Amino acid sequence: MLYHFYEWNHAALTPLRAMADVTRLFYQNPLNPLSQTTAGRSIAAAAELFERTTRVYGKPEFGLDETFVAGQRVPVQDKVVWEKPFGRLLHFDRELPKRHAKDPRFLLVAPMSGHYATLLRGTVEALLPYGDVYITDWNDARHVPVTAGRFDLDDYVDYLIEMLQFLGPDTHIIGVCQPAVPVMMATALMEADEDDCAPATMTLMGGPIDTRINPTAVNRLAEEKGIDWFRDNVIMTVPFPQLGFTRPVYPGFLQLTGFMSMNLDRHMTAHKEFFWHLVKDDGDSADKHREFYDEYNAVMDLTAEFYLQTVDEVFIKHSLSKGEMMHRGKRIDLTKIKRTALLTVEGENDDISGVGQTEAAQRLCSNIPADMRVHYVQPKVGHYGVFNGSRFRAEICPRIVDFALTHGTTHANATQPHKDVAPRREGAVAEREAKAEKLGKTIIGETEVAKLAAADDAQTAATPAPETKAKADKTAKAGKAAKAKAGRSADNANAAAANTKAASSVRDEGKTTPVAKTAKKPKDQISKASGSKAKRAANDSEPNLFAEASAPKPGAETPAANPAKTQPVKAVANSAPRLQQETTNKVGGAEAPKPAVAKTAAQRVSAPQKSEPAPAKSSPAKAGGPNRRARRAASASAAAKPRSRR
Repeated sequence: MLYHFYEWNHAALTPLRAMADVTRLFYQNPLNPLSQTTAGRSIAAAAELFERTTRVYGKPEFGLDETFVAGQRVPVQDKVVWEKPFGRLLHFDRELPKRHAKDPRFLLVAPMSGHYATLLRGTVEALLPYGDVYITDWNDARHVPVTAGRFDLDDYVDYLIEMLQFLGPDTHIIGVCQPAVPVMMATALMEADEDDCAPATMTLMGGPIDTRINPTAVNRLAEEKGIDWFRDNVIMTVPFPQLGFTRPVYPGFLQLTGFMSMNLDRHMTAHKEFFWHLVKDDGDSADKHREFYDEYNAVMDLTAEFYLQTVDEVFIKHSLSKGEMMHRGKRIDLTKIKRTALLTVEGENDDISGVGQTEAAQRLCSNIPADMRVHYVQPKVGHYGVFNGSRFRAEICPRIVDFALTHGTTHANATQPHKDVAPRREGAVAEREAKAEKLGKTIIGETEVAKLAAADDAQTAATPAPETKAKADKTAKAGKAAKAKAGRSADNANAAAANTKAASSVRDEGKTTPVAKTAKKPKDQISKASGSKAKRAANDSEPNLFAEASAPKPGAETPAANPAKTQPVKAVANSAPRLQQETTNKVGGAEAPKPAVAKTAAQRVSAPQKSEPAPAKSSPAKAGGPNRRARRAASASAAAKPRSRR
């Protein structure tokens, strides 16, 4: 109903607007003496201001009739080369000088966000001297009959794919603001299908790729209200007598009202200054105001399905940045983009698409080589200055052209890509991040992007990747091996300590311990025995770090003779099962337990290997006395004899 009221109000003001126009002409007529006075110019200025604020602005003309190519002025003519009900493709045909080399071909995708494609007039004008320019010219939805069908975001992407296929390979596509999302979708679909007509380069300027970064008033409004609020409050039907009568649309005048309310004080100041420019007869400043607002106030209606789907998927669900965007039931995989070079451009003071939202495309298109990706932040410009104005012509446009010349394949000036280690981040990137805290905004850069990437990965990754799992298993296995090695080292240390303790116990209790004692052997026999021992230890599969149990030798004392007078030595616990043995010895026909004595390597070498045979069938009671005295005498005699030298 609001749309109908808007149309009725416009119709009711038509006579007043006509009267204001007549008044303006009367007081601006040079033949009228009042036109030279302040009062006369004030009346004329007020009449013009009223007429302009109540006017319904129609679609402007591009008005680009000529340009300069290689220093020569050449005529330009815009032609329709491709057309469908909701849009057409315009070609700015230049009459190039003879023998002029082939220039790169640009497809400029204009935003379908309420304004006409003529909003990019300055962008086209700056590119014409260096390239062959095409632009998407979207139609006003209220001028499209209902019989033409519907038009949503999927149809938008299909239009772009058909345009790229019509233009052919080596086309450089440029998405300004809202089209950045469908441009990425179309490129990803064409790359996934290995389409030869996929763009050579993709330039995104001030686009809402990830609106979670530095959200602006537009982004916050979408998240706070929700899609149901937009469906109930901003969707209206086209009134009679428009061609699109009864079509559900998002009216352009609502879009314009929303834009102006964001900076209402600025627009009011601009109109106030316009009034005083007219009074002071400052024609140049007044013409600049007219030129800007003739373009800014010219708005068009959007189909309801396109508008609601864009708000829901881009600004509320953030489907593209989360990897959940769908196109006719097929998921958009941005990692498929590998051959298309990527350039992202942002304005330092952008209040529509916050700084960092467009740069998010660099993270999402992760399979584009580093030498084919560049990000640039233009200092001291807002949203409009990203694609228009003096700074765009002087600093942004040359970068776009150079990027196309670097990564193009068919034009004459193609050069080899620059091999950078990492994607370049140029312009006011560092300056913007340094001022972020002072400005009260989130610092945007690699840290913030990494946080969002981690959050998205945690949400979408249900199971770890095979290579990640294999790496984790390898790490766990190495950890277990290190733990086992540490355990073995601890066991070795404990066993060595036990060996030392046992040996000390044997020495301290030498007189009462029932350990077999034999006569000492000559040095050569000891060396031979130790050599055989060392050889056997070297042949073992594991290092022989533990003590071995020794069996009692023939003729040695046994604790079975008088267990009440002797105290057996406790066997040392050994952690190696194969080295733990329990032996028995028959003495006098009785089974006697054999004491297991732990020996170190040095003790094994110096220990006697054989002893003199004991008397046969000696009783246990007499086995100790005479034999002990005989062995002592033999030992003393052997020690007294001089040893021969070899």
